[in-house]
Amino acid sequence: MTEEKAPANEPEQHRFQIQIDRTHYTVTQRLMTGEQLRKVPPTPIGPDRDLFEVVPGGTDRKISDEEEVAIRDGLRFFTAPRQINPGK
Repeated sequence: MTEEKAPANEPEQHRFQIQIDRTHYTVTQRLMTGEQLRKVPPTPIGPDRDLFEVVPGGTDRKISDEEEVAIRDGLRFFTAPRQINPGK
């Protein structure tokens, strides 16, 4: 019996399940920049919002557009207004 493998010129794609603002998405890249993560939702995350990685039991981490994130199943991200205007 032989095991089926992807052809040499087509690397196997792993599917990672992540969340952004409590919505589930599937991505296939093992490393993504903040800019790439912002483009995952159907309506990309605008420049008026910051992107954070949820760090269980720790301080959530702000992700810049240039920063690379090692993707793994279960990663969670959320967005927040970049500038909070105090009430009048």
